[in-house]
Amino acid sequence: MKYHKRLLPGTSLGALALGISAAMLPAPAAQAAEAVDYADASNWLCRPGDPRACEVDMSTTIVNADGTVRLEPWTDNPFAAVDCFYVYPTVSQDTTANSDMIAGPEEYNVVRSQFTRLGSQCRTFAPLYRQVTLTALRASMTGNSELTPDRALGYQDVLDAWNYYLENDNEGRGVVLIGHSQGAGVLTQLIANEIEGKDIQQQIVSAMLLGTTIQVPEGDVVGGTFKHMPLCESGDQTGCIVTYASYRDTNPPPAMALFGRNGNGTVSACTNPAQLANGSDDLHAYLSNVAPEGFSTTGPSPWSSSGESIHTPFVSVPGLLSAECVSNDRFSYLEITVNADPEDPRTDTITGDVMNPDGSINEGWGLHLIDVNATMGNLVDLVERQIQAYRWE
Repeated sequence: MKYHKRLLPGTSLGALALGISAAMLPAPAAQAAEAVDYADASNWLCRPGDPRACEVDMSTTIVNADGTVRLEPWTDNPFAAVDCFYVYPTVSQDTTANSDMIAGPEEYNVVRSQFTRLGSQCRTFAPLYRQVTLTALRASMTGNSELTPDRALGYQDVLDAWNYYLENDNEGRGVVLIGHSQGAGVLTQLIANEIEGKDIQQQIVSAMLLGTTIQVPEGDVVGGTFKHMPLCESGDQTGCIVTYASYRDTNPPPAMALFGRNGNGTVSACTNPAQLANGSDDLHAYLSNVAPEGFSTTGPSPWSSSGESIHTPFVSVPGLLSAECVSNDRFSYLEITVNADPEDPRTDTITGDVMNPDGSINEGWGLHLIDVNATMGNLVDLVERQIQAYRWE
């Protein structure tokens, strides 16, 4: 059974470009700006005692290949022994070059989509920060120089939030770092500047830097972007990096693609969360059942022809998606395959592509829009394994 939901171009393109540039270029000197007071709970999207964006409905409908469905409930764990610290991707639609510190629907929605589910394994911390906005990135991509963002400002905010967290909340606990696109770029800088080679490195359970490019020497797991923290090679390894950029098997990265590009003497790192978590290539996706505002031409298409109405915010489709890390001379990336079966009643396709104005797929951006959704269940399982290993070390 075939359905297709198409995504509009524009909003996401800047997010993709920044995910590369922020991770690979050193931060310029920060301009003078008033520091954010992270003692003020309103400057956090999620934190213990004031969950805000993390206090949302995460229930999921599981749609099996035969069209049958069942409800999967979800609860967080406020007594978790380890913390998760999340930096969100480029989502702000503020009209300024850098976002303000007032959370809009876009910040709340991305936290729900990419982070809240990890609250079943860890206490959740997600600071607001004055990121480079979609508005500024669109202007930059069209050659408009009127909006010039301070690319160091968001990093400085996250650094201040991190230091506040360490001084007031951490109390020696292990930490999982999670970021996507611009957020992954910011965390990459934070690790390189503030964590690697310092005492705090011993408290890092893992760092999940998703939808960005981390370089390692060919055939090695450390070096390149990071000097001390290696790539994760097993689900029980701690203090390591999980990273990838995803593309469809039917749409591999073209020559001008940004994500997953190999360097001069290095390759773009790829770690498959499914293999690390469960030893298989099967993806445990949590796909949105709500059309993202500004991206989709229509609401979500039917997940099955069986006639079941689905009202949960998320849908899981066991067996539909699988992934493996693949490499060629120019790119290394997570290749996602949709295991379609036209004979069964379940949908045979997924949303995730950025679309050109003519309706064709912009293959250069891959499945960046669902980098995290496609592997979310695997990431949760992996964090659970890593936390267990960390506590026994």
